[in-house]
Amino acid sequence: MLRGNYPARIDDKGRLKVPVPFKEELEQSYRGEFWVTSYDGQTAWLYPMEEWTKIEEHLIKTSSPSLRRKFLDRINFYGQIVRWDNQGRILIPSLLREDAQIKGDVAVLGNLTYLTVRNNERYRAEIRENPMTPEEMDELGV
Repeated sequence: MLRGNYPARIDDKGRLKVPVPFKEELEQSYRGEFWVTSYDGQTAWLYPMEEWTKIEEHLIKTSSPSLRRKFLDRINFYGQIVRWDNQGRILIPSLLREDAQIKGDVAVLGNLTYLTVRNNERYRAEIRENPMTPEEMDELGV
């Protein structure tokens, strides 16, 4: 499972050096090929291809064709298949980097089976402006 927040940097060529704790987990469980995308242009999603394939199979079985098309239009607009290089770097597509404003220092967050990459300042502001309520915590059973 991918958990936590490990700050990282996007270099001048748009490559993210995957933080070591995530890299170790990903190397143990996956082959190193990723679907990098976003549904809204605000957050980059880094899915191991094995996990993304499960989502595609689920979409085919359960979603309406029109909703599936809407989702895929957005995902494919930003999406690219990438492999990490020998130094554990993943190229974030330039269109996604621009729209999400992810350059320099970024937050890399584990979301169990995939990673998200966020603009550090925007992410911090979102957490401050939209805190979780006690009711939401209760709903989660935490």
